[in-house]
Amino acid sequence: MTDGQSGTNRAFILGLDGVPWTKLNSWIDDGHLPNFERLRDSGAAGPLESTMPPTTALAWPSIATGVKPDKHGVYGFQNLHSDYSHQINTSADVDHPTLWDQLSPAVVANVPMTYPAPSIDGELVAGMMAPEMNEQFTHPTALRDEITEAIPDYEIGLTWSEYTDRNDAFLEDLDALVNARRDLMELLMDREDWRLFFFVYTAPDRLQHLLWDEDVLVDHYQLLDDVLGDVMAYVEERDANLFVVSDHGFGPTDRYVALNSALERDGYLERRESGGVRNVFSNLGVRKADVLSALGAVGIDEQTLVTLLPNQFLDSVAKQIPGSHVLFDVDFERTRAFVHGPGCVYVNDSARFEHGVVDPADRIAVKTEIADVFSSITDPDTGEPVLDVYDGDDLFENDAASPDLIVCPPHSYKKVQTLRDDVIGPLTGAEGGHRREGVFFAWGPSIADAEPEGANVVDVAPTLLHSVGEPVPSSLDGAVLTDVLIDDIPVTTRSITATDGSEDATNDEDFADVEDRLRGLGYMS
Repeated sequence: MTDGQSGTNRAFILGLDGVPWTKLNSWIDDGHLPNFERLRDSGAAGPLESTMPPTTALAWPSIATGVKPDKHGVYGFQNLHSDYSHQINTSADVDHPTLWDQLSPAVVANVPMTYPAPSIDGELVAGMMAPEMNEQFTHPTALRDEITEAIPDYEIGLTWSEYTDRNDAFLEDLDALVNARRDLMELLMDREDWRLFFFVYTAPDRLQHLLWDEDVLVDHYQLLDDVLGDVMAYVEERDANLFVVSDHGFGPTDRYVALNSALERDGYLERRESGGVRNVFSNLGVRKADVLSALGAVGIDEQTLVTLLPNQFLDSVAKQIPGSHVLFDVDFERTRAFVHGPGCVYVNDSARFEHGVVDPADRIAVKTEIADVFSSITDPDTGEPVLDVYDGDDLFENDAASPDLIVCPPHSYKKVQTLRDDVIGPLTGAEGGHRREGVFFAWGPSIADAEPEGANVVDVAPTLLHSVGEPVPSSLDGAVLTDVLIDDIPVTTRSITATDGSEDATNDEDFADVEDRLRGLGYMS
């Protein structure tokens, strides 16, 4: 066991999903968050740039590994296949060693994209994307029984779609969820044999997606401030470094931009024609939303259907009833490009997809045309561009299978995949959406009173490793943020291989409940 800067060899990461730097800073200045104020004023603090796109599924693996998506392999919550089907990404899809593979023993809990719980030197409780508290929910398996006995009301997540127009019930249940998370954290804090403690609270992201109300947000952040106070006392007693980070930021949204509708408008995407059974439903004016509404009236919701009926049968039915789903309602044999996941644009080329219609030799030309389509979408009030457009070959140079383009609204627009009548339209309710600027705090025996310059999510892992005296893997994309560390100790490196990472696992789970949670937050069509 080695000692890092100023003699410490332990580090604690407190992850807070979706925390915006500018907003948090203003609440600190207003005196609402005394523990965050102490953290900011006596340690290192500044904005943290997220991945592109700035999304949970990409960013937490980047924080945990120190590499970008083209090395860890996760571009969204779902992995798109050549037959246009998709599958929920799991811990087995993260292709690069994580911090808990390199710094052990470790205590890891509620980190997104950690299900099924891999076998590690230490203890791990899976977070977001776990379908249920089954035998793969924890490592070791016995930890699950300890949690259910000590915290009988512990839940992986809420079914967010159930809280439409029920703000009071939502806030009450969200507080209960956070308090159960806190009970889990305190349970795990009884463990003394750790070098890495990594715990994430995803509640701020969930709250801000569904209810962007500053008074409500301040109340929630005051609860998180209490959590932070406990963590600061805990790490101070153990002479450990503390890193408080968010995967991305957040801000209010008031309009949507329908990405696939823009492609349809300009002739790059074609809807499935109404033939056979689909034609009957179309002539009757029956759409998927109508069917689900009618079933809901008699007590049968979408979750019940997915649970009781085989996926293959449901997919077949979904293709027969007209709707707006990017996979079920698009005719891929006549479509040149489509958007899937968090702003990921794919040219439908024949080398990549089963029914691709674009010659691979023409992929670059089509990609350029599509980039112009998205760049030309402007705000009807200001005339300003609505989307930032990025070339996937530039963002993800290490992976030939990466998305062709990434499109992301920089401000108050929410991007949607579903096919809509209008490319741009108003949102109802006070919703929030992702921004690229999250937060970075560091505090402890190795940390200087400084503001990091140009900090990125991939810099967290190498900075933490160096701060506790560990060599930094040479394969990492991130750099050590030397300006936040007290001692000017040279960075040492080492080589690692993929065999250090997650174990192989099959993805034959029923993730219906996971998909329902994601859909309720607007992550899925």
